[in-house]
Amino acid sequence: MRARRVLVSGRPHVLLTIPLRNDPAVSTLTAAERAVARALITGASNELVSAARNTSVRTVANQVRGVFDKLSVGSRADLIARFGDVDMGE
Repeated sequence: MRARRVLVSGRPHVLLTIPLRNDPAVSTLTAAERAVARALITGASNELVSAARNTSVRTVANQVRGVFDKLSVGSRADLIARFGDVDMGE
């Protein structure tokens, strides 16, 4: 975690940032799987991801399974806990 002092409207504040880490497992994901993983980390449902990506819910479900398998996670909560601070790239 990094902290720095900043002025906002003339008032001092402390800005805390957490740099994103890289994880080699992420490089095994396809571009579509990375996009789905980013959405899952924000809490999106398969239906929401499907609508946003203009794909079928079944396609998203398959991509979710690919993400879980390649990153060795068993649930969305596990994905968030283990990869929520990872740079998923574009």
